[in-house]
Amino acid sequence: MYVGAIFFPLLGASIAGFLGRWIGDRAAQWVTVACMALAAVCGIGAFAQVALGSQPLVQPIFTFIDVGGFEVSWALRYDTLSVVMVAMVTFISTLIHLYSVGYMSHDATIPRFFAYLSLFTFMMLMLVTADNLVQLFFGWEGVGLASYLLIGYWYERESANRAAMKAFIVNRVGDLFFMLGLALTFWTFQSVEFDTIFAAVDRVRDATFLGLPSLEVIALLLFLGACGKSAQLGLHTWLPDAMEGPTPVSALIHAATMVTAGVFLMVRMSPVLEYAPNVLALITIVGASTAIFAATIGCVQNDIKRIIAYSTCSQLGYMFFAVGVGAYQAAMFHLFTHAFFKALLFLGAGSVIHAMSDEQDIRRMGGIWKKIPLTYVMMWVGSLALAGVPFFAGYYSKDMVLEVAYAAHSGAGTYAFAMGLLAAFLTAFYSWRLIILTFHGAPRADHHTMEHVHESPWTMAVPLLVLSGGAVVTGFSFYEFFVGHHQAHFWNGAIFTAAHNQILEHAHHVPDWVPLAPTVVGLAGIALAYLMYMFVPALPGKLAGAFPAVHRFLLNKWYFDELYDAIFVRPAMRIADALWKTGDARLIDGMPNGVAALAVDVADGAVRLQSGRVASYAFTMIIGLVLFVSLLLVGMPR
Repeated sequence: MYVGAIFFPLLGASIAGFLGRWIGDRAAQWVTVACMALAAVCGIGAFAQVALGSQPLVQPIFTFIDVGGFEVSWALRYDTLSVVMVAMVTFISTLIHLYSVGYMSHDATIPRFFAYLSLFTFMMLMLVTADNLVQLFFGWEGVGLASYLLIGYWYERESANRAAMKAFIVNRVGDLFFMLGLALTFWTFQSVEFDTIFAAVDRVRDATFLGLPSLEVIALLLFLGACGKSAQLGLHTWLPDAMEGPTPVSALIHAATMVTAGVFLMVRMSPVLEYAPNVLALITIVGASTAIFAATIGCVQNDIKRIIAYSTCSQLGYMFFAVGVGAYQAAMFHLFTHAFFKALLFLGAGSVIHAMSDEQDIRRMGGIWKKIPLTYVMMWVGSLALAGVPFFAGYYSKDMVLEVAYAAHSGAGTYAFAMGLLAAFLTAFYSWRLIILTFHGAPRADHHTMEHVHESPWTMAVPLLVLSGGAVVTGFSFYEFFVGHHQAHFWNGAIFTAAHNQILEHAHHVPDWVPLAPTVVGLAGIALAYLMYMFVPALPGKLAGAFPAVHRFLLNKWYFDELYDAIFVRPAMRIADALWKTGDARLIDGMPNGVAALAVDVADGAVRLQSGRVASYAFTMIIGLVLFVSLLLVGMPR
């Protein structure tokens, strides 16, 4: 069953990719959907077995590397952490595949799209079921490759090509740190197998590397690698641009696959992180800063998909600062619930774009809620869950993250709690800004667009309905499993917490105002959105006019792209230009090109001697004969 959950997506990708031209678009679509559905059934079945108490195991497949005594097996790790991810990824991906049948129905290369989508899912499954760091890195890089193919799927667009390259390059920066961390892990533990590493952590806790604690350095390098995939502050710039891909791609990247890989890596390596307190504090600060940073930008964006993209970046910050305070279970809980309501929001946004003839600017929408009532309700459900309104999924998971931050009783934890509360207020604000500007008020689209506004077909509507159910029930249904008093039995050793780490227990006994605060600030954010965009619609313009520098700062995303362009991109381009024009064109190519040019000039001179006149040839022969005789006379001994 577990093997089927992993390899059915690869089967679907292979059929659609290699046989799509012969079996046709429709068959390629439904073959991949069927394979994903089978994978989801297997994944959910494996999850049920774990919930009923199945013991962890490792299922070897074959020997992956065997060089000079270094041997790495290709094996599937079957424990609670892996099974949770497999069930969630396969289930969400199945719904996105079904949604894509309707959304991509008019695309010219349907088999290619579905092959990429299934390949992306398979690579993520390889990542989360890895039994060692090398195998995990294979899935890690595979996800990066598949994301490049999907973000740049519409390669006819220059913006899509740039976005794909940006995602690929920025992720390579993080991947460099991952590789260094992997190498240092092997140097420290003489193994890349998780079980061997985790068993030896206590033994090597005092080991050093260049005078620094080895475990701290390993944790730091792996965290920096995770920052790339999970778009944490500094390596986040690729995430909004990834919206250039089709909407189902955005949903898959942001909800269930690529961006969750970094969080998964941190949780998987919890036995190492527990002995790296300084890195945990750094993770807390970076995560909290990412949460508030992305939330401020989301408040002024106008592209419906980019608003939701920045909300993803912000929510990933919550997951990371939960990891930073040692509440790995809370991070996984929020990752799990977030997958459902974020996929719902992205697919709901895709339904809006589909209805509005591919329009994505919310300033050109409005007045459409009666024409697409199902999509309208689904966007409400997703936004309620995202804002943490009782009793939707985000209410349980996001509030738990904030409670563990408060319970940490550390400077970093206090900072994370404060930033998390402020981000919760802004999240609710920009979510209802999106709803009001998209669905309410007078129509701002042209007459032709408004005439063609229509609800989505059933292939798009069914996934929305199923995901809305997940956005409602996953919070209270899985609370006890993930973070309740019996969570240790559920995780069954898949997540390691040191004996002194009682953060979850402390979180259940915080003051009464702590769990109440996120709901209060969330409702305040919703009220402010109604005030500014429904009751006093002139207020946003007045605020932007009163604080133009702040508005430009947020609208330009804190100028990170411009800063990186000035520090890295343009200097690199100038260096490359100099190396090309001077080093390559003049020096490397100049020497052989100069010799070739000299040969051409000599040949041209020789050609001019061939005039075709007999007198010229006779004169030349006489001159030659004179020179020859002169040389003989000069050379004769006296």
